[in-house]
Amino acid sequence: MKTYVDRRTLLKSALALGGAAAVGSPSMSWAQGEAARLRATWWGSPDRARRTTDVGKLFTERSGIEIAGEPVGADYWAKIGTQMAGRNIADVFQLEPSSLADYAGRGAAKAMDEFVGKQLDISTFGDKMVDLCRAGGKIWGVALGLNSFSLFYDQTVFEKAGIKPPTHETTWKQFADMAVDLTKAVGRPDYWGAPYGARYHYVFDVWLRQRGKRLYTEDAKLGFTADDAKEWFSYWEDLRKRNGCVPADVQTLDQNQIERNSLALGKSAMGLTYSNQLIGYQLLTKNKLGITMVPSSGPGTKSGHYYRPALIWSIGSTTKNADKAAAFISFFVNDVEAGKILGVERGVPMSPKVREAILPNLNEVERATVDYVNLLADKVSDYPPPVPVGAVEFDNNVMRKVADQVAFGQISIDEAGKRMIEDGNAVLRKVN
Repeated sequence: MKTYVDRRTLLKSALALGGAAAVGSPSMSWAQGEAARLRATWWGSPDRARRTTDVGKLFTERSGIEIAGEPVGADYWAKIGTQMAGRNIADVFQLEPSSLADYAGRGAAKAMDEFVGKQLDISTFGDKMVDLCRAGGKIWGVALGLNSFSLFYDQTVFEKAGIKPPTHETTWKQFADMAVDLTKAVGRPDYWGAPYGARYHYVFDVWLRQRGKRLYTEDAKLGFTADDAKEWFSYWEDLRKRNGCVPADVQTLDQNQIERNSLALGKSAMGLTYSNQLIGYQLLTKNKLGITMVPSSGPGTKSGHYYRPALIWSIGSTTKNADKAAAFISFFVNDVEAGKILGVERGVPMSPKVREAILPNLNEVERATVDYVNLLADKVSDYPPPVPVGAVEFDNNVMRKVADQVAFGQISIDEAGKRMIEDGNAVLRKVN
């Protein structure tokens, strides 16, 4: 099934404060006081854990259904794999766009269509927004907020160095030169201008889209060539050799936890990540952080950005309480008090009612993430088809592995390009 979402329709659906009903609105009733206990698991910062736990407590007060939270760190996907093998998947578990179709296809998630209009209220999201979590014609999750890719930078460091910070017009060449200049200006042996971004699949996707390509095709194949991958790795290797980005031993500390990212660790002045994470990053540093777009190929070129679900709640396929899990997810995305607790840490809320309630009271950092999403309105392209089954394995066992081998000098760039294609296609063929 092809699922393309027009960018302007998407923005209107996501950010307009008055949503129109699209999917049947339920009564939002469930068995009040019925004894039940739901397990919910997610990855993220301590701040995310606090917010999620507090919403779980609020849901328990309203419903009598206990929420047992299970926050997980860098081993999240390994833990989900163990739960799948043991047929003991959490009732509610967190996914993201790059893993939704993968885990749905592998049988980890339960299709949620049967709960729509009953325990699950997504009536104000609009069809285009609901489609963001469809794969194969079925709904496998509910988006918790809207975000896009972004470049964070340490405003304090830039100001002290006397260097102009990046903007939405910064090109890849300017980004590299800026990073090199910043490393020199700071003058510390353990501090660099930029991260070593070669291992970030989502930034590579932006890079490819700027060139009219993308990471995956509609028919579950790689959407790039070995030459594309070689150009990508060459860019980062050149930056590393110019001392503009962190070395391999620092970059490999990053295991998809923001507190291990080079920017959060105080090892680099810039970071490439997702817009909603500005809140978590800012909590980890006293310096003021700024947010802008991922570098571009130049004036008049495609930005490579698109709007996406920041994170997704899905229902575990092994749950015995799927209806209650759906009710919890519905509460999470629709209840105003829950929305006030969550803010925009998981992205700009999908519910118009929740947005209307929280936007006037956002702090400076939270407001910056919303302003950034608005900035992208005329710069984003259409939402791509769902990523294929095998995308998580490609990220973990192919792209990150190959990028690290290049950075440590274990393989050449030519070999890296070859492995990206051969190993990547092997992963996708195995499961599609």
